[in-house]
Amino acid sequence: MATKPAYTKKELEDLRERLLEERRELESQLATIEESSFATSQSDLSGEVSFDEENADAGTFTFERERDLSIENNVRDLLGKIDRALERMAEGTYGTCTRCGKPIEKARLKALPYVDLCIKDAQAQARR
Repeated sequence: MATKPAYTKKELEDLRERLLEERRELESQLATIEESSFATSQSDLSGEVSFDEENADAGTFTFERERDLSIENNVRDLLGKIDRALERMAEGTYGTCTRCGKPIEKARLKALPYVDLCIKDAQAQARR
């Protein structure tokens, strides 16, 4: 059986608030990205952007579109991690490494409250 990390109710509530605040900020970023993508798509449909004018414009457009998609994917991934951390809090397993079952260091969770691996297992995963 996994050892329970020694978190006080206050510590867990503070971490939960941080997760919720970060979630709100990420949702706002995602909405901004989606609005920007929609506006760009609409200008494409209306003919405001002409790829025949210059290849550089097309390259810039493609680069910006790929960058936005990458940022959007990263934001969605982080939102998923936050949601899973909140689920673990509700289940009572928050702060326990999902791989080895040992407690995740408090300093690690204070820095990255959504992580689900202890530092040892996170390093092992990164080496793969």
